[in-house]
Amino acid sequence: MQNLLFQSLGNSVLGLAIVFAVLIILMACIKVMSAFMKKGEAPQKVQAPASAAPVVAAKGSCGDIRIFDVPEKTAAMLMAITADKLGEPLHTLRFISIKEVK
Repeated sequence: MQNLLFQSLGNSVLGLAIVFAVLIILMACIKVMSAFMKKGEAPQKVQAPASAAPVVAAKGSCGDIRIFDVPEKTAAMLMAITADKLGEPLHTLRFISIKEVK
């Protein structure tokens, strides 16, 4: 009777160990796959337009932006960070104004 109890407990522990091992292997596979997916989504380099060509807004561009008391570089970084956090392309977002709150 006691031998049967220990055998049952051993089988239960072995079953749980197998389940957790498979879960860890699946987690590792998902991490590896997501790393490969991120490498494949590298942004394409955009060439600057020729100086003789007229300046045309990009397809999907959402208008002008008013910047108050903020350097242009900082405003560009804020827009890029916002687009990244939202998971949207930058040209699909519309920024009306950027103003430093003091």
